[in-house]
Amino acid sequence: MSGNSLVIDTNIILYLLNGDETLIPVLEEKQLYISFITQMELLSFHKINEHDKKIIKSFIKDCIVIDIPYDIKKLAIELRKKCNVKLPDAIIAATSLFLNAPIVTADRGFKKMDQDINLVFYEKE
Repeated sequence: MSGNSLVIDTNIILYLLNGDETLIPVLEEKQLYISFITQMELLSFHKINEHDKKIIKSFIKDCIVIDIPYDIKKLAIELRKKCNVKLPDAIIAATSLFLNAPIVTADRGFKKMDQDINLVFYEKE
């Protein structure tokens, strides 16, 4: 994986879609990857309207969605056991490890895995 790749977490996409422009310099010119977990979280929100659904689907089309091969499952299990994190977070972090790409998130739960993953933590101002 090149240094031009990033895995982005659900909250980062939500910030972007809500107009947070401070993230643009971090993400521009990068190949963006998302876990299937992020895709599911975005599209399964119970209050999503049709307009927002179209915007989210358009954003997802600009990303590469990574499903869960055995290697990601194995990494997720190891992270969950070692760091005591939620399973969806472990899968997203394992996707980052599998791709050898940093993960951009604002979710503090990922800080538990800071020693094991390449974390780019975003603090919304």
